[in-house]
Amino acid sequence: MRAVDIIRKKRDAAELSPEEIAFLIDGATHDTIPDYQLSAFLMAVLWRGMTRAELAALTEAMLHSGVVLDLSSLPAAKVDKHSTGGVGDKTSLILAPIVASPDSHGRRLYVPMISGRGLGHTGGTLDKLESIPGFDVNLSLDEFRRVLEKCGCALIGQTPEIAPADKKLYALRDVTATVESPYLICASIMSKKMAEGIDALILDVKTGDGAFMKKQPDAESLAELMVETGTRMGKKIVALITDMNQPLGRKIGNALEVEECIEILHGRGPADLRDLSLELSAWMFLLGGRSQSLAEGRQLASEMIASGRARDTFREIIRAQGGDPRVVDNPGLLPRARNETKIRAPRVGYVSAIRTEQTGVAGMLLGGGREKKEDAVDPAVGLVLEKKVGDRVESGDTLCVVHYNSGARLAEAVALLNKCFEIGPAAPPAAPLIRKIIGGEKFSSGEKF
Repeated sequence: MRAVDIIRKKRDAAELSPEEIAFLIDGATHDTIPDYQLSAFLMAVLWRGMTRAELAALTEAMLHSGVVLDLSSLPAAKVDKHSTGGVGDKTSLILAPIVASPDSHGRRLYVPMISGRGLGHTGGTLDKLESIPGFDVNLSLDEFRRVLEKCGCALIGQTPEIAPADKKLYALRDVTATVESPYLICASIMSKKMAEGIDALILDVKTGDGAFMKKQPDAESLAELMVETGTRMGKKIVALITDMNQPLGRKIGNALEVEECIEILHGRGPADLRDLSLELSAWMFLLGGRSQSLAEGRQLASEMIASGRARDTFREIIRAQGGDPRVVDNPGLLPRARNETKIRAPRVGYVSAIRTEQTGVAGMLLGGGREKKEDAVDPAVGLVLEKKVGDRVESGDTLCVVHYNSGARLAEAVALLNKCFEIGPAAPPAAPLIRKIIGGEKFSSGEKF
């Protein structure tokens, strides 16, 4: 086979065989197909899509490009969560310690979380974790298992053994404007998650201005693809379609988002971030068999925060992965930007909309994300929103505070942010945080959503 022939075939909208897809994935894994041809294939998939048979073959090939973990020796269910990405989307750092915390009888679930870095304008869990001094996301699989057994949760990046083809394609998607393909998203997520050896998976599929799926029907289609793929592979899968027409929480930027997660674990923090974290945790408890209903799962998640157990587990995870556990009680130990400037309201009114994707781009311009895969990330920079959609503002009120170190692209970021907040004469109707749930009926009989 030749890569160019396979690229041409997909370009012309013909269906690829499992053997052709396996050839490309093997080439990506062993560096026998150059990046420019893999990039061309990704663009062809973005434009032409994939059949269900092609998607199944792609997911299987990526999954088996590396090791599939066997965690059957752990004495409870293994449950994970994955988000398709958004701005201020930081729930993993909250729900992982919630769900992994033992109750008063020592019962717990296990959360083996293999995460990624930022894609485009969206933040990445690994970049957030690395803003914690000393935190090591590059554990070996043996170290990953050790931390998981000890703490109930471990949070790492892809090792060379786990879905190596996905790691290669993930980086290329980020810099070739092919992130949005639902087929590439599905194959990437499901190959990586199935390699974790999990029993159940909760998907947080974002939709709206700050998401890759701008339109809800597209988000629902992606969710259905992933639920179907996971179910075929024998896993319990539920997808929540959640709103990303404004940033989640109030803080955007790696260290700032870790700080906000710590606030939630202390029983404080913004309501939208807390509510979504509790809801995702409730689904994880339900699918993992720790609760018999969503209501019971929500109560259990709330208790884990109120009792301090989730906070203790997060501290334990940080210590076990080489980080400074003192940040849980003293977030001032996290990286801090040297400078601040403010974006102010030009007139009186109500915040009627926030151009969410552009706020993420502004954070990248400050150094908080990558425009090229080799770019370094400044963990300290970012934004703190003082106003969100529906809030009343007076002329001159602070809309957000910009935290920065380098002034190199500050003017560009500020100019962008000045266009991000739309001020109208009246508050818009409140939008639901959770728009739809896909695949949940079989697990929560009698509950309406």
